[in-house]
Amino acid sequence: MKITEVRELAIPEVKVIRFARFPDQRGYFSEQYRLSDFESGEATPFMRGVRFLQANESFSRAGTVRGLHYQWNPYMGKLVRTIRGHMLDIVGDIRKGSPTYGKFIAYDMPVTGDEDFAEWIWVPPGFAHGNTFTEDTVIEYFCSGEYSPGNEAGLSPIASDLDWSLCEPALRDQFLSTAHSTPLMTDKDRNGFTLAAWTADARSENFLYDDLH
Repeated sequence: MKITEVRELAIPEVKVIRFARFPDQRGYFSEQYRLSDFESGEATPFMRGVRFLQANESFSRAGTVRGLHYQWNPYMGKLVRTIRGHMLDIVGDIRKGSPTYGKFIAYDMPVTGDEDFAEWIWVPPGFAHGNTFTEDTVIEYFCSGEYSPGNEAGLSPIASDLDWSLCEPALRDQFLSTAHSTPLMTDKDRNGFTLAAWTADARSENFLYDDLH
């Protein structure tokens, strides 16, 4: 795996990992994951000890909003990429006691297939995760925990008390405009917790900053 760049976003625990594609007249080849690079590579010390137990693929129609989801028992970190289409990925800190608690950011991840690189976004345990799509899109994500029904919840994407102060304004406005108008969101997601209601819920004690950083 040829990692060409690793960047931290406005919430520094959230990383973007860019890796190379190798194009020729036939198309391209890309090695998108190699355990040894993540386990011992100098570029990704934050991935050491992470083991992926489940891989998911999702197709979403343009205008879909998913999230903002999180899980405990077991915790689930997610390594997410766009395969084709255009995803706007959303990440928020739900680690109680964190200096960025309740703050949300967005990262734009379009793919045409002509790029000479591809990207993962790493969403560690302790963060709410969701996305929206500007066109029909396929994404893939590796999970560090298996899905555990009964041990997951979500914040509503339209909750008025989410803090978007660290997010690029154009991406924030794009996401919120879609979230407030789209019919392509489940009632479960739309009626998720506000930040205040989740903070008051006893289950939020599963996400403590001192335990998850």
